[in-house]
Amino acid sequence: MNMTDLKGAGPEQRKNAILEMLKEIDEVKVSNLAEIFGTSGVTIRSDLTEMEQAGILRRTHGGAVSTKKSYYSMSINDRMYTNKHEKIRIAKACAELIKDGDTLMIDSGTTTRYLAMELYERKNLTIVTNAMQIAEEFVYSNSANVILLGGNLDLKYQFTYGNDTIAGLQKYRADKMIIATDGISLDHGLTTYHYQEADVSRQMIERSNMVIAVADHSKIGKEGFSFIAPLESIDVLVTDGTPGKESSLESFRGKGINVIIS
Repeated sequence: MNMTDLKGAGPEQRKNAILEMLKEIDEVKVSNLAEIFGTSGVTIRSDLTEMEQAGILRRTHGGAVSTKKSYYSMSINDRMYTNKHEKIRIAKACAELIKDGDTLMIDSGTTTRYLAMELYERKNLTIVTNAMQIAEEFVYSNSANVILLGGNLDLKYQFTYGNDTIAGLQKYRADKMIIATDGISLDHGLTTYHYQEADVSRQMIERSNMVIAVADHSKIGKEGFSFIAPLESIDVLVTDGTPGKESSLESFRGKGINVIIS
């Protein structure tokens, strides 16, 4: 990895660079990172603590290691099987909110992919998405009109992002947007592990009349790596009814969000 021009990098740029480093080496050290970024050890430790809280890495004495088994680093197929039954229930409940003829924006995610499977029989849907796998679910549909946004392609997770994707979104408005958030909490709002996609999801929210978040219990009260939008940006949350999350869900209802438990 090219380590030039990283001195003076901002917080997000530092974190992104640290992620790239951990793809190539087993462990990063605070002292080395401070030298690379031209900042203090205190600042680096703060960055690593925030990344650990987001589940991206694990702190060690004097540094950090990648959490190889974290949700962030799983393949798409592995993610599909994580909390699979809960995600399917959520997808079925969310599908009840979609009517024939709706125009939808759908971002990438395993729960939204399960939703796409549930929507296959719907009539006259128009779907704008940046997720290749969601578009593929409608390949043999005779009634869905699918618009796959162009742009930079994340090969591992098969979604598009970047300026071209954002520009493409400006052409459309939707009745409903379905967002598969990696974290949703009262304090931190909607968050994602994928900083590249945060702007895309944010633009989809802004260009939709109703926003529906789908999140299984593991995402409730959690904070992902990159901020998408405040909690008040969503109208509906569809989740599963796992004990221990009741207080968070009641707090969401207090914000005027319709919480549907599948």
